[in-house]
Parts: sequence; structure tokens; C-alpha cells
Amino acid sequence: MLAEVRAGLLSTPKTLPCKYFYDERGSDLFQKICDLPEYYPTRAETGLLKSMAGEIAELIGPGCQMIEYGCGSSEKMRIVLSALIEPESFTAVDISKEHLLVVTEALSLEYPDLMVHAVSADFVRPFAVPAMVGTGLRVGFFPGSTIGNFTHEGAIEFLIGTKEVVGPNGAMLIGVDLKKDERILHAAYNDSQGVTAAFNLNLLARLNRELGATFDLCHFRHDAFYNAERSRIEMYLVSLSEQTVTLGGEVFSFQKDETIHTENSYKYSPGEFRALAARAGYKTTMTWIDTNSLFGIYFLQPQT
Repeated sequence: MLAEVRAGLLSTPKTLPCKYFYDERGSDLFQKICDLPEYYPTRAETGLLKSMAGEIAELIGPGCQMIEYGCGSSEKMRIVLSALIEPESFTAVDISKEHLLVVTEALSLEYPDLMVHAVSADFVRPFAVPAMVGTGLRVGFFPGSTIGNFTHEGAIEFLIGTKEVVGPNGAMLIGVDLKKDERILHAAYNDSQGVTAAFNLNLLARLNRELGATFDLCHFRHDAFYNAERSRIEMYLVSLSEQTVTLGGEVFSFQKDETIHTENSYKYSPGEFRALAARAGYKTTMTWIDTNSLFGIYFLQPQT
């Protein structure tokens, strides 16, 4: 963690890895974001999953092994699990170990006939999953448009890596945010209650707590906007004054209005995402779009 954070703060412009948003407080704040009236992705994706759960279950078939990348609360996974035909197992993969254990323990109680596994890992790096017992599909589930946090090349690299996990006969079920009116996008990442701002600033609080950094959260503010040229939301922390921060025995200087780039969220048209998946060696077997054209879910299978 220290090495990645140090490298980001030494770069120009400064950056921090968005995967470190998700400590226990960060995970809780993100769940609050998902419930905000401005934050449409969760409602759109959840509604789409509920309406298409039967079709998804039919495509996947009986006895599958489900693997969720970045499990969060696994509320969306519950929708899928409840529709599946005698699933063999569920493996949750998440970087936040404490949150992961809470979620998997709850799922074990809710689905007593399901084998539930917890894998604490950074899912962009290789990780091991339990071997399958039966002959069903191994399916990766990647909801929430988290794939939008990758650059295009990073998304392709990630998808190529998932083929090693699901295998040549497996599949990926992926939620992707669609391009839309910029006003809707702006509101979703700049909510009136300031929850997204707290989520962004919590990254600095985590660095203070875990790495002994000296960020003064009162001297930074949240900023997010849509970059139409790059088709992405860009999220920043902005220094409110000229200041210095100590981390790992080094001093990092900030000018007034200097930014730390914390996250991107790319938006795709259906055609753009299918083309990106094809570059990673996946064919798109099915695409579902919600009635308001806000969000898409894609069922991908490795090209043969």
C-alpha cells in the first residue's frame, strides 16, 4: 500500500489508487451512496437484474459456481442466486477482509445449501478459487459498473485475466454504466447530502490511520465532473491551501488548488462495450438495457 500511495503522490499530477476507498468506513459510505436519490446506477442495475433474473438463470444453467468480483454488500448477487437453478457454490472476492467476512457469513445463513467461500484479494491480480465439484458453468459476476474505473486498456487486461478464472467454458456477467445526459452524471457524483464527498475524503483518513500520514481533511475538498472528450467522470481531492503532508518519512508539498486524482468512471455505449469485450477475447451472448437507457448488463463468453 505504502509503495503505491508514494508513487501516486510523486507523480504529476498526483494520484491515489481508488481501490483503497474500501476500508470498513469507505464500504459503509459507498452503500449509503447507492441509496442516494441522485445515484441512479444501483437502482437501474438492481431493477434490471430483478426483471431479467429468470433469463440470466436460464443462460447460466444448473449447478454453477458464481464468483463475485468486489462483493460489496452482495445485494445484487442475492437477486441472481435466488433465481439460479441449484447453484453449487458462491465465492466472494474483495480487498476489504472485514467486510468480506461479514457478507459471506450472512450469505451462508441465508443460503444453507450453498457452499460459500471468501477470498480476500485484489481482484485485478491473480487469485485462487475453490475447484468445482460438478460440471456447471463457472461465472464471474462484476456488477456496479466497477469496470468503468479501469482505463480502456486496463479493462481489456482485466477481462483477459477473468478468462483464467472462469475458464474456456465459463462466462462473465457484467454491469456497465451507459453514456447519458451530463446533468444526470454530475448529480450522481456530487450528491446534495455530501456522502460522495465524505467517501472521497475518507481515503485520506485511511492513509492517516494506516500509514501515519498527516493529511488535514479540512484542507481538502471533493470535486467530480464529466470529461465528455474521454467519456468519463473524473473525481479529485483539491487542496484548499498551500500545505505539506508527511507520509512514510517523506514530505509532500501541495499548492493551493492542486489536485489528487482519485477515480475515473468511464461510460460506454452498448456497441463500445461489446467492442471492448471482443478485444479481450469475449463474445457478447446477451445484452440487457433498462427501460430508461441508463444501465446495461452483458453476458460474455470466451471466444472459441
